[in-house]
Amino acid sequence: MWTKKLKIDGMTCPSCADGIEKQLNVLEGVKIRVSHPEGIGILTVKCNTSLKSLIKKIKEKGYQVTELDNDTAVAGDSTPAAANNGRHLQIAIIGTGSGAFACAIKAVENGARVTLIERQPIIGGTCVNVGCVPSKIMIRAAHIAHLQQHHPFPGIARQKPVIDRKQLLSQQQARVEELRKAKYESILETNPDITLVKGNARFKDSKTLIVDQAHGDKTEISADRFLIATGAASSIPPIPGLAGTPYWTSTEALEAEELPGHLLVIGSSIVALELAQAYLRLGSKVTLLARHSILYHEDPDIGAGLHKILEAEGMTLLTHTQAEAVSYKKGLFSQGKFTLKTTTGQTLTGDRLLIATGRPPNTRDLALEQVGVEVDKSGAIIIDDHMRTSVEHIYAAGDCTSQPQFVYVAAAAGTRAAINMTGGDAAIDLSAMPAVMFTEPQMATVGLTEVEAQKQQIKTVSRTLTLENVPRALANFDTRGFVKLVMEEDSGRLLGAQILAPEAGEMIQTAVLAIHNKMTIEDLAGQLFPYLTMVEGIKLCAQTFKKDVKELSCCAG
Repeated sequence: MWTKKLKIDGMTCPSCADGIEKQLNVLEGVKIRVSHPEGIGILTVKCNTSLKSLIKKIKEKGYQVTELDNDTAVAGDSTPAAANNGRHLQIAIIGTGSGAFACAIKAVENGARVTLIERQPIIGGTCVNVGCVPSKIMIRAAHIAHLQQHHPFPGIARQKPVIDRKQLLSQQQARVEELRKAKYESILETNPDITLVKGNARFKDSKTLIVDQAHGDKTEISADRFLIATGAASSIPPIPGLAGTPYWTSTEALEAEELPGHLLVIGSSIVALELAQAYLRLGSKVTLLARHSILYHEDPDIGAGLHKILEAEGMTLLTHTQAEAVSYKKGLFSQGKFTLKTTTGQTLTGDRLLIATGRPPNTRDLALEQVGVEVDKSGAIIIDDHMRTSVEHIYAAGDCTSQPQFVYVAAAAGTRAAINMTGGDAAIDLSAMPAVMFTEPQMATVGLTEVEAQKQQIKTVSRTLTLENVPRALANFDTRGFVKLVMEEDSGRLLGAQILAPEAGEMIQTAVLAIHNKMTIEDLAGQLFPYLTMVEGIKLCAQTFKKDVKELSCCAG
């Protein structure tokens, strides 16, 4: 393999660069990335094709091509990427979440200078501040409280837990601040090539941002490359009467100092279910309204199984039910009361109302139309697998894009965007992307469901193993849930896995690696899995394609 930097003169617009890429990239073993603003082409060849023949093809399009010194930047090589007509490449990033910081760190490693723009008082984005970190701490505390009262061992006295919500919140927020300091603030303090600007950013033109700052000040920031990593925010449905009431989003639910006597939840996906169960286990009565069934977009077996489990724990789940109207009456000496009228004719009252109906992208105020960055009907920025938008030098990553809204996707996208901005070539592969929900039991999925495979006209065979057949689940006296594997009928290759089980989030990575490496069900069934572990359930499920596991001994190979 060899890499060469070419100076390409005669390009008049981004379409010229696209045309060169399309002409050469169809050739086996040839990859070129062309920048119209810089007039540079980065050519990577993994075959016996000569440089002379490839240059000739470009010249045939009417361009002048000059071979430059072979100092092209690739991933991990920072020096050439730093050079932009004799100066450091300037990158502006809107946002300071996981995708933004991943991009900033990698871009600086590759020789660029980075400016981060953040509109919030604190940096770090959703995950560390009001998402993954605080929610998992709260869920873990709720799990401990639940076990005190409902564990399965009769030799240990059960007792109703005493909950001090303020003390739990203090511990939770202290850990949030600790992680924000370690993973975000300290990076800014120790890295002179990353600068932070506070304010609301919007595009003035394709090379310039206007940042509206405090006290009416404005700052203009020019850059060679841009990354949009503005995340997403809670969706508020247009329910009559809702506006003006003190409803909660996930942020208020995570930061509340008191436990409501009765929590009403509108929503039926990951955020709604995680927080609903956490509050239930901490002592609140919980009623959840689902527009369809819960986890409507997942394999139906997962939603049906979790529905029964949550009802058994005491949650009221109203499926195929929506709120028609909301009202709120303040209390004189206590919490006020919410009243919900539903589409099924019921009237519900509760102390608090949590709205968890999705998270649309934060793109409305960026003036994207000013520069021609395309978005879909939800406002999500449309990007390709290299995080490129419809504008050549503008990239996007994370929850503001058309990619799945998971923090690890955002971080991976940010890193790859930085590589591509600085002359490299990095794509993101989401074909084996895991998804996890941290209810108890947890839900974890990867790859295709049976329905998704059928839509792609793939013939499948699937097997479902209930946890009653998993020795570790029996030893734990907790057999709620199952492991389901989807196999391509013709090849025997594993296509997908859907798991509802304690520790499903830890189990799923085995299926992720199996799918990524194109393993067959037979390959998976023949692997060594430690005993007693929950992940052994994947091996046992794989064995059920040809055997009845009830007839196997423990640790059967």
